[in-house]
Amino acid sequence: MRPIVVALLCVLTATTCVPVVYGQQTADETARLGTRDQLTQLLDTVGPAIGVSFRQSQKQPYNFVGTMRELTNSDSLEIVISVTKSQTIGFRIYPHYKGGYINVNNVSDGAGLMKQLLRMSDRNFLFWGVDDAYDVFAGYTVTLESGFPNEAMKVVLRSIRNVDQFVGDMEPAIGR
Repeated sequence: MRPIVVALLCVLTATTCVPVVYGQQTADETARLGTRDQLTQLLDTVGPAIGVSFRQSQKQPYNFVGTMRELTNSDSLEIVISVTKSQTIGFRIYPHYKGGYINVNNVSDGAGLMKQLLRMSDRNFLFWGVDDAYDVFAGYTVTLESGFPNEAMKVVLRSIRNVDQFVGDMEPAIGR
């Protein structure tokens, strides 16, 4: 009798794990896909209003990329919006200045620029930071714990153009 019980337990265990093994989505993956769909709809309507055409990234299907042009201080603003696994939407706005990213290792006053970024993070709507390559970006993180915050997302998207003003403030430290 005992081998039959063990065999039955093995069969039950295997059948409960089959959906995961054969590619059915978890609740988290389904929610992430739903968030991506909502973000797509929002970007399709708000993007043209702020002068940006967003496209889904070829490399990362949960990222959207757009470029804002016709700015005063920056050549352009590269906008990357990510739907994360942890129920957030992350914004990273990379200013392009004189043909490239602003990299703290390649400016005339790297320490001064870093101090300025810290001060601006305290005083600005968007926070400032550097990525793994030391390229400067402005960012914002939206939490999804209460659902998709449509109006808050519009506020963040409309605020992106203001990054250009702060790039102008950085010019003495950039000095290229």
